[in-house]
Amino acid sequence: MRKEIRIAGFGGQGIILAGIVIGKAASLYDQIYAVQTQSYGPEARGGASRAEVVISSEEIDYPKVQKPDILVAMSHPALMAYLDDLKDGGILIADPDMIIEEDIMPFIQKHDINYFKAPVTRTAEDKIGLKIVANIVMIGAIARATNIISEEAARNAIKDSVPPGTEDKNLAAFEAGMAIFD
Repeated sequence: MRKEIRIAGFGGQGIILAGIVIGKAASLYDQIYAVQTQSYGPEARGGASRAEVVISSEEIDYPKVQKPDILVAMSHPALMAYLDDLKDGGILIADPDMIIEEDIMPFIQKHDINYFKAPVTRTAEDKIGLKIVANIVMIGAIARATNIISEEAARNAIKDSVPPGTEDKNLAAFEAGMAIFD
């Protein structure tokens, strides 16, 4: 089993941290092979940002995502930049408040994409009171929608990865993300 995940948005959304948490959850806590790569523009905030994670039951010989099984989009420009790469029958998880859905529906239908609407930015603001945890809300949505990482592994990786003193808020954000698909 090899699964390729691409998470994309813009700088300041915590895209890179989301990729790190997913990779750490898989490798350290679910004890399967994982590699994580990232790229971002020179801007501190607002530029393009992308994290990629490859998860496999076998050793990973090529660490780059070529045709993602899962695309997570937290901005419209990121969605439009990477949608064509998504594998036929793949999974798209997108924040509907941050994209223009009409632009993607023909592609979704033509390529049999499983589309999950995850309003993570709104959920972060409404449930946690902090827009900055939208990335952790998205990790919860990813875990629930795909089962690519276990919920317990994700919780442990979040606790290991967020700044000290923010663990409770971030774990609440993760739970809020999972609840999106309840």
